[in-house]
Order: sequence, then C-alpha cells, then structure tokens
Amino acid sequence: MELFFNNKPETKADLKESVNYEKIYDTAIYGAGPAGLSAALYTLRKNMKTALISKDIGGQVITTWDVENYPGFKKIGGYDLSKKMEEQITQFPIALDEGVSLVKLEKKSVFEAHLDNGKVLKSKTVILALGKKYQELGVKGEKKFTGKGVSYCSTCDAPLFKNKTTVVAGGGNAAAEALLELSKIASKVYAVIRKEHFRADPVLIQKIEETKNIEILFNHSIQEISGNEFVEKVMIQKKDTNEVKTLETDAVFVEIGLVPNTSFECVPSLTINDQKEIRVNNKGETNIKGLFAAGDVTDIPEKQIVIAAGEGAKAALSAFRYLQNQ
Repeated sequence: MELFFNNKPETKADLKESVNYEKIYDTAIYGAGPAGLSAALYTLRKNMKTALISKDIGGQVITTWDVENYPGFKKIGGYDLSKKMEEQITQFPIALDEGVSLVKLEKKSVFEAHLDNGKVLKSKTVILALGKKYQELGVKGEKKFTGKGVSYCSTCDAPLFKNKTTVVAGGGNAAAEALLELSKIASKVYAVIRKEHFRADPVLIQKIEETKNIEILFNHSIQEISGNEFVEKVMIQKKDTNEVKTLETDAVFVEIGLVPNTSFECVPSLTINDQKEIRVNNKGETNIKGLFAAGDVTDIPEKQIVIAAGEGAKAALSAFRYLQNQ
C-alpha cells in the first residue's frame, strides 16, 4: 500500500496549511488537546499525511491554571503547555482547521467525516481525540446567567472577579484548582460540595484548608442562581436537614465534571460504555477497523494530561501500522 508522505520542512514558512477537502489523507485526527496533539506529532514524524480538525487548540488544558504533574516541568500554565505542544507539531507541514466540529463519521472505502462547516473530509484512518465538555448543574438561572457570572472556566474568567465574592460548585480536582485560583483573586470564595468530603488530591485539599478566604460548605447543593443583569445570589440547600439559605455572590464557577464529546453520529456504530466513553483496547483500537481513539473521550482510567498524551502517541503508532498492513 502506498502512503502519502510529507517531507520535513526546511523553513517555517510552509509549516501549517488549511485542510484540502479534495484530498484523501492518511489520517484525520479530531480534537487537539494533549491526545490529539501528541497523535499528530507521531503521525507527522512517521511522514503520514495528516489533517487535524478541532474546535480549539489545547482542549481542557488551556483552562488549567497550573500544571504541576507533567514530566519535564516543575510548574507550567495550561495554556503555555498547550502552546508548546502546538509549536512542536508545526515543525512539520500539517493540514489544520480550527473552529470546526465533527458531526457524522462514516466508513466506506475510506472514512468520510461530515463537519459542521458543511464539508466532508476523507481519510484512510481516523483518530478520535475529542476529549470532554463541561457538565452543567441543570438548575434554574444557570443558562440565563452563563457569561454573566456563571462560568465553567476559572482560568478564563477568574480575573474578572478581583476582590469579589465567588462560589465554586464541585469537590473534585477541577473544583479544588478553581478554589485555589480564585482565592488569590477574589475576596471570598465559597466551596459548595454535595458530598461530605472532597474528592480531590490530598495536596490540593491541604492547600484549601490552609487558605483563609475559602469557606467550605459540605452536604450542600445549589438550587437556583438569581440576579438582575448579572449573578447576585445563589440559593443552596443542605442535604441532611433540607435547610435552604442564600449566598450573596458575584459569580458561580461550575466545576462538577465533564462528559465525553461522543454526540456525533457514527456509521457503523461505535461501541461506547454507559459513561458515553469510546471503548478501546490496549492499542487504541475501537470496534471499527482503521478507527482509533485516545485520551479523555475513551474508557481508559485516570484522566490525566500525561496519560492522554501517551494514549495519543499509541493511537498514532497503531494507525501507522494499520496502514502498513493494508
């Protein structure tokens, strides 16, 4: 089987180009978080003709305040880490379209991906690295005040609430990181946690407990978000007594988890689990030949940046070997 090979560029003048929808690529990667960018690095180094399609570059990483557990960096901002990954893949000529999402994927003689820009991208293999999206509270006032005090990204919006009062909903690592980030900016931060304890890493919990302007409210859930033009109040309820009280706040940061981006249509059907994650084996293979998946969109345990990057590399190498055997 003949592969379409790219030559490594001699200069940086022609590194990145738009996707040519008239071509058939060796592989198309959907998603440009750590898994997708790592996969692209490996397919490009294997001289595979690669198209990268993503709504954004960096995925969840760009919303992370500080990354302290990625090898090679004692501490690095999530945005900075994603930029370094992007710069690494643009050493090679890569077809990249940003701001585009996958709507439908079909396997015919080659894979045909229908995108929300109305175009169809053809490729011999596909790597799905779509990651996850923020989960909503589903309470009254949440949608009304989204962008007006309700936020799903503390890294993005925390600076807007300097010396203000804020609320963080959630008890996992994302919520813990948001609490610590906001504590350095806001005058007061409430932690509203449904359970009796945090689910975050011990090192984060210790930092939170040592931070004086964070008030922790265990066994509480948000019932309603209200205000006039912007968020002004949050109604919370205590689980064991059903007691309801109101917190005055300028913002609500929702950090209750993420759901996989698997809402696209796939023909034939893609096997997913009850958490809507794509099932993969230890090679990153799905139930469809030539279709691979990596990162947080899959059923691999432990959703970590370093693991997603490794899984992306693995999926890329599996795609390369698949093409070699055709």
